[in-house]
Amino acid sequence: MTEPTDALRRQLIRNVADVALERQLRPPLYDTMCGGLTDGSAAVKLGAGYDVLAPGKRGCPYHFHHAQEEMFVILEGEGTLRVAGEMLPVRAGDVVVIPPGPEYPHQFINTSDAPMRFISISTKEYPEICEYPDSGKYMAYQGGFTRTQRIAANLDYWDGEP
Repeated sequence: MTEPTDALRRQLIRNVADVALERQLRPPLYDTMCGGLTDGSAAVKLGAGYDVLAPGKRGCPYHFHHAQEEMFVILEGEGTLRVAGEMLPVRAGDVVVIPPGPEYPHQFINTSDAPMRFISISTKEYPEICEYPDSGKYMAYQGGFTRTQRIAANLDYWDGEP
């Protein structure tokens, strides 16, 4: 491959086998390996990740987004999608769509004895606020700014102002 062709390939094509995975472990419920598929790519409006969810574990806390829409493509394995207070079975070949908003809090749980592999795709809508119904917290983020707080710690608009 020529250098311009190779550079173009690096900007536009990713293979899940080449993604550097980072373990996110919080016993006893959470254990996943995840990495960014679109990190360093030409993608501007879409983000994508690759996750390997350990048997019997959850990938992330139950949450919903105010701005970003998500899609998940289950590549291998099976589990449960906890969504909107319900438990829905998912398996390889399923495509899951999650619109933004409080109607669709969601979380994947690997209910099998084998790894569950999936691709997550999201719109890059910023600023973003993500809420966590189980713990009563929220996270606001954009660029290098990230803050996680308890909803119950809500301050008055004028708090601390002169």
